[in-house]
Amino acid sequence: MPKVKQTQSIQWRKAIARYQNPDLKRSLWQVANSVVPFFLLWYLMYRSLEVSYWLTLALAVPTAGFMARVFIIFHDCGHGSFFKSQQANDLVGTLTGILTLTPYYHWRHDHAIHHASAGDLDRRGVGDVTTLTVEEYRALPPLKRLGYRIFRNPLLMFTIGAWLVFAVVHRFYHRKAGKRERFSVHLTNLALLDIIGLLSLLIGFKAFILVEFPILAITTTVGVWLFYVQHNFETTYWERHGNWDFASAGLKGSSFYKLPGVLQWFTGNIGFHHIHHLGPRIPNYLLAKCQQENAIFQQVRPLTILTSLKSLGYRLWDEKSRRLVGFKALKTRMT
Repeated sequence: MPKVKQTQSIQWRKAIARYQNPDLKRSLWQVANSVVPFFLLWYLMYRSLEVSYWLTLALAVPTAGFMARVFIIFHDCGHGSFFKSQQANDLVGTLTGILTLTPYYHWRHDHAIHHASAGDLDRRGVGDVTTLTVEEYRALPPLKRLGYRIFRNPLLMFTIGAWLVFAVVHRFYHRKAGKRERFSVHLTNLALLDIIGLLSLLIGFKAFILVEFPILAITTTVGVWLFYVQHNFETTYWERHGNWDFASAGLKGSSFYKLPGVLQWFTGNIGFHHIHHLGPRIPNYLLAKCQQENAIFQQVRPLTILTSLKSLGYRLWDEKSRRLVGFKALKTRMT
């Protein structure tokens, strides 16, 4: 796949430069209209236990939506794009990370690697969804093939797998993690233990689980799906390191997920992922404006909810056809 031309490179660099300045009032308002409703709805879910658990589950849907918005704030803080002050980003990022069960510095480190290596076949494995090439899959022994099939099964990836990432995987750090990253994991775990302990004393552990579990289940499913579809679509960008290009990975390997207005609001404009990967310093509330005012970004073909469902069948990168394919393609190529 050809690299983004030099003229296009100049265009996108100039385009994003105008939007990389966070607005303190808008950032604070987003904190208010995301965190406060999340807490209020969480409390209403608890009170609804006295009425009907079906009502509790119904309230879990909007509560999960606000939890997703809290994660977007956390995400922007990790990029240093939510406030001009790095100290403010780190403080709010740490606090929102506790609310979303994600250690701030540890996640920030891995996510930075993801941005620096997305679409690079020779630098896979950190902050991305594991994707094998057709030839790599064929070279695996049967047991490892089965393991990969299980891992990439959407019924598991977007349910149990998604929940495990936030509830369990984020409780640990990598062996090579730095001191600050390890500290953030310990701090988040300790804070969560304190919160769970306090709420268990106030409302009971059972009530806590009945409220928190459906919120987390919905949010993690939606979150992992969004992360997945942002890079796992048929004509995405994968290239060997020697030919890898940052701009191409952004414009061609990151989707423009065109969502209905309400969903776009709850997901903090993360659907404009082609812009976000080129300009991670752009706060989420300026991504839509950047899209509307710059023709270069409008050239990216959008994915809709309907067309994005095709991504459920993609499992492997075919280096020959330069497309993501499903396991059925293996039989086609053998015949």
